[in-house]
Parts: sequence; C-alpha cells; structure tokens
Amino acid sequence: MEREIFGRPIIQTFAGALDGQGASKGIFITTSNFTKDAKEYVERLTSKKIILIDGHKLAEYMIDFNVGVTIQELYEIKRIDNDYFEE
Repeated sequence: MEREIFGRPIIQTFAGALDGQGASKGIFITTSNFTKDAKEYVERLTSKKIILIDGHKLAEYMIDFNVGVTIQELYEIKRIDNDYFEE
C-alpha cells in the first residue's frame, strides 16, 4: 500500500474549511507525510495557525504520552554514588 503525501492544495482546502467554520486554529494529522511546499505554506499563514502532525511526530507523541503503546522492557541504569567513597 502506497502512502499518500499531503501537499499544499489539501492544506489550502483545510485552511478554507477553517474559514468556513470561523476558526483561526486547526490541527491536520496524518500517518503519512507533508510536502515541503505544504509546510512552507503553513509557515507563511498570518490569519490563522495550522499545526501539521505527520506520522513520525504522531508516533513520538504516542510514545511520549503512552497512547496505544505498551512497555516491552525496562532497563535499570546505575551511577556511582560518590558520597559512599568520601571519607
């Protein structure tokens, strides 16, 4: 299955949908990616704020906030206790 990459036209359509709802902020989430042109378009917007979350960032958020993930293994990290060796 080929992953769709979202470009500027779909983000412009999303921006227009925000206008239709009177919204000034929106979040566009995909498990895929955004083109460079789409990212640049969002950065140039002045009348509204759109946040783009691609598949990589979504996976990071899922791990950071324990959403849809399980802990597979825990590791114990040790350090030297310098107070133990001081006289």
